[in-house]
Amino acid sequence: MRNYLLKFYQGIVTILIGMRVTLRHVFIPAVTIQYPTVRPEMPERERNRLYVNMDDCIGCDQCARACPVSCIEIETVKSVPGDEIGTTSNGKKKALWVTKFDIDIAKCCYCQLCVFPCPTECIYMTDVYEFSEYERENLVYDFKTLTEPEIEDKKKKLEEFTIQKEAEKAEAAKKKAEEAAAKKAQEDSKKENGDDKTGEKPEKTKE
Repeated sequence: MRNYLLKFYQGIVTILIGMRVTLRHVFIPAVTIQYPTVRPEMPERERNRLYVNMDDCIGCDQCARACPVSCIEIETVKSVPGDEIGTTSNGKKKALWVTKFDIDIAKCCYCQLCVFPCPTECIYMTDVYEFSEYERENLVYDFKTLTEPEIEDKKKKLEEFTIQKEAEKAEAAKKKAEEAAAKKAQEDSKKENGDDKTGEKPEKTKE
């Protein structure tokens, strides 16, 4: 009987505590934000959708390597002499064409680890939180500024430049080998003629 009364008492107390919270909110005016006409203000250090300023990107791949979930994919092509890539906002000269810069925001865990290693501070997290999509593929954001024909052109130029440099390297190696062979042949000829270091033939000894 005692146990029954104790449980009954605890049940009544629990109900009263819950009703106290409910009744307290009954007399407090409700404040409703008229979304989407009115949007809540985000905190200053809010971490939401990533953004990349490609004008400052140098294709160093630091952000992709720092990402713990591998949601960033970067591909680059080396520039060749004569290419005008430009410089970053802090004056750093670019040396790579960024042919791919994709961020799969569906994988992103909003850790901000990709932001800190960037030497030009071109990647950062924004306060944009409205990016829902019906298709998952639409959550892969493409930040590159080059068109497909331009990418193919950069790759072709690099391939031609590489072939040219290899040909020049092979020609230089061939020329060096020919010079070494000619020098060796000259030295062998001197030895066969009996020339000494001064270029004079030694006198023959009489018997």
